[in-house]
Amino acid sequence: MKYGVVQLFLPFKRYMNTDLHNVVKYHRRLSGLSQAQLAKLAGVGKTVIFDIEHGKESVQFDTLKKVLAALNIKFTWQSPVLDRSEKGQAKGPSPS
Repeated sequence: MKYGVVQLFLPFKRYMNTDLHNVVKYHRRLSGLSQAQLAKLAGVGKTVIFDIEHGKESVQFDTLKKVLAALNIKFTWQSPVLDRSEKGQAKGPSPS
C-alpha cells in the first residue's frame, strides 16, 4: 500500500496508464465531451483541460478538483496518520 499519493480506483486500470492526465482524457472522451465542453462544465478555462491532459504539473489543486468533479472522478487521501486517526490512535490536532 502506498501512502501520501492519490490512488484512483478505476475499472480500466488494467487497460491503460493511470497517470492523471490519461485518466482525465479517458473520462472526457468516454463522456463524449470536447475539451471546451468539459472546461465550461467545470467552470474553468479551456486551456486548463489542455494543460491537464498534457501532464502540466503546475495546475492549481482547486482547479483540478473542479475538473475531476465535473467528470465524476473521486479520489481518496491515504496516509499512516489518517489510518491511525480512523482507528482512534492518532495524537495531535485534528485535520481542518
